[in-house]
Amino acid sequence: MRYRLKYDLHTHTVFSHGKGQIEDNVKAGIAKGLKAIGISDHGPGHVSYGIKRSAVPEMRRQITELRDKYKEIEIYLGVEANIINPSGNLDVRRDEFDQYDYILAGYHFGVFGEKPIQAAIINSVNYIWSYKLHREFKWQKKKNTELVIRSLYENDYYLLTHPGDKGPFDIDAIAKACEETDTLMEISTWHPDLTVPAIKTSMKYDVGFIISSDAHHPSRVGDCEGGVKRALEAGLDLSRIRNLEIVEEG
Repeated sequence: MRYRLKYDLHTHTVFSHGKGQIEDNVKAGIAKGLKAIGISDHGPGHVSYGIKRSAVPEMRRQITELRDKYKEIEIYLGVEANIINPSGNLDVRRDEFDQYDYILAGYHFGVFGEKPIQAAIINSVNYIWSYKLHREFKWQKKKNTELVIRSLYENDYYLLTHPGDKGPFDIDAIAKACEETDTLMEISTWHPDLTVPAIKTSMKYDVGFIISSDAHHPSRVGDCEGGVKRALEAGLDLSRIRNLEIVEEG
């Protein structure tokens, strides 16, 4: 059996740290048979590859022109906001939400937010102790999980990207919060999260899932293989993956 994505809303371009232009991703999406594609570069709080706020009007201008040029695909402007603030605020301000067609959000290193010293400690411990050494302190999971859950309740965003990536997180508590806030959970094909055990935990709750390419190069737009493989291994009913369709019965 073969599958493909109906739409891919998590792709990056040169406006953050992707390798292609917006039009390159659009053309790649058309080639993959996508009905819709979203451009969702990293939020402006990331110190090395966040989008510049001043670039958003140019991104919108390009997408408006491309919608006229490529009628066969729907094109959307999103953003992958960064989770780091203990207040629950994202690095995309609420008064900026209307600049985008949708908001994604996820935890990333390199964001310092409202309390930069505290954020630097959390980022450093997650990166060195967990991401590199595969160990964790007891307080890490609690602090990381609190950041994500607070962001879910304080903001109305569409999708939580790669839950569990880059540190220890309580996926059970996060999935429950996603259920209560009607937020989709991402099964990424760029990152290993959601992992198979995390999918098994999450699917106990009434949450929907999205498979995303998280493409950083146009050649990866529409990729779903890794995500489908993990979903099947976890025993997830594939009808719960909102953007997946069967293209060939096996």
